Formats: sequence, C-alpha cells, structure tokens
Amino acid sequence: MAVTIIRSQSEHIPVLAPLLDAYRVFYKQDSDIKGATQFLEERLQKNESVLFLSLNGEEATGFVQLFPSFSTVSLQPIFILNDLYVVKAHRKMGIGEALLRTSQEYCQLKGFKGLALETALDNPAQALYERMGWQKDVHCFHYFWTAV
Repeated sequence: MAVTIIRSQSEHIPVLAPLLDAYRVFYKQDSDIKGATQFLEERLQKNESVLFLSLNGEEATGFVQLFPSFSTVSLQPIFILNDLYVVKAHRKMGIGEALLRTSQEYCQLKGFKGLALETALDNPAQALYERMGWQKDVHCFHYFWTAV
C-alpha cells in the first residue's frame, strides 16, 4: 500500500472531520461531526495547529495533530503531539509510523526542540513510540486541573 502524507489545509476538513470524530469516539466521547468540523476550522484558520493527513489514493487513513508550545527551561519551542489516529482497517500497515516520522521531520525542519505526547497506560502504540526513539518520562507525574 502506497501511503501519502500531506499537510492538511482547510480544503481537507471534510475528510479530516470524520477521522477526528472517530478518534474522539475511540476515547469514549459522543460523536459530534459538527463540533469536529468547527474545531478543525478554528485550529487551521487561527494557525494554532499543524495537521498531517495520510492518504491511500483518495482514501483518508489517518492523521496527526501538533500544537506549538514552549519549554521555558530550555528556552526553545516544542510541539505537543496531541492526536494520532489511524483508521482501524488500516492499522499495522506503517501509517502511524509514517505520520510520526513526518512529525519528527517537520519538527526538525522548524528548528523545534522536540515533540511531547501523552498516552493511555494501555495504549499499544507505546511499542511504536519506543521503537522510534521516544523516551518514556519516568521522572515526573502529569497533573491536570479541570475548570468546570
């Protein structure tokens, strides 16, 4: 299978929105195509994220979304790899690896320090991350405060 990875633009939202919706459903959220579409439109219009889309011919097979941020300690920009999704029927075919590699190359091209991500403790993609040189942080905890 020949996979093509492209940087997503506004014209790709109609094929990206169902993928983002499926990603959210995977994480136990209610389906919301309209909300996914609006979220993508806002991120791309405001230049708040970088999205790469994998295609098998014309078929969208996955995506990765990067959000720029900064490391105060190192005084350098970083990307937060917030979303990585491959359509179930296309998993185990190298698409996730291709999306990750594209993200790494883009990070280097932009001169950023690196990529950060968090994942569920039981996510089988951990093996892929580690095989591709990602280091698991065992020196700190991750906390989150919800403003609700």
